[in-house]
Amino acid sequence: MPRSPAPPGSHGRTGRPRVTSRTEIVAAARRLIDRDGWEKLTIRRLATELGVGATTLYHHIRDKDDLLVLLLNNYVEQLERPQLPSEPRDRVVAAATALHDALAFWPWAAEVLTVDGFVGLLDESALWMVEAIVAGAHDHGCTQAQAVDVFRGIWYYTVGEILVRAHSARRRAGDEHPADRGAFFGGLDASQVPHLAAIGDRWPALAARDTYCQGLRAFVDGLLPHAAPPAPPGAGG
Repeated sequence: MPRSPAPPGSHGRTGRPRVTSRTEIVAAARRLIDRDGWEKLTIRRLATELGVGATTLYHHIRDKDDLLVLLLNNYVEQLERPQLPSEPRDRVVAAATALHDALAFWPWAAEVLTVDGFVGLLDESALWMVEAIVAGAHDHGCTQAQAVDVFRGIWYYTVGEILVRAHSARRRAGDEHPADRGAFFGGLDASQVPHLAAIGDRWPALAARDTYCQGLRAFVDGLLPHAAPPAPPGAGG
């Protein structure tokens, strides 16, 4: 008795793993990260999540780093780009704020991007915030090296703020926050640290305020004038 024809696209093979698209891979990886954290993301766990073999995934991604770059590119490409101001200083502030807001929504990305070399692996379309900051600094009068210094300073400030807040939130969620174990600075010796002792237990509430934008403007105003090259001879009388 002749065999029934194979279904279209099956090529006569049985048990063939289903084709997995990059869209499916990104969605599954995000589920795993949201559930377990990016540190526990592995190719093997992702394959299990998708119901395929690990070898199937290697047709789409080379390794975990390649997967993380894919996730970051995909995430940034979905962000709405704000209309950036024409004035260089305001453009730097607006681009840095967009960078901060993106990382605040997905703090694990900040941790990944702190690894040397990761920013340089992103696609051009995912680097528009970096480009806008560097371009704004250049248009302000910075050299290329100075523009990189401006971005680096803003980057450190932004990532530091994001990670401190994210880690603090996780500790509070796990009832591990030091402030929950008693007085914060209230028990300090005022003769040794008078200002901290005066602030006392109000420190956690004061430190929890969102002052990023205020600090960013002050930071940029401090960086740009110092980074700008000296005026040419005879300029400005």
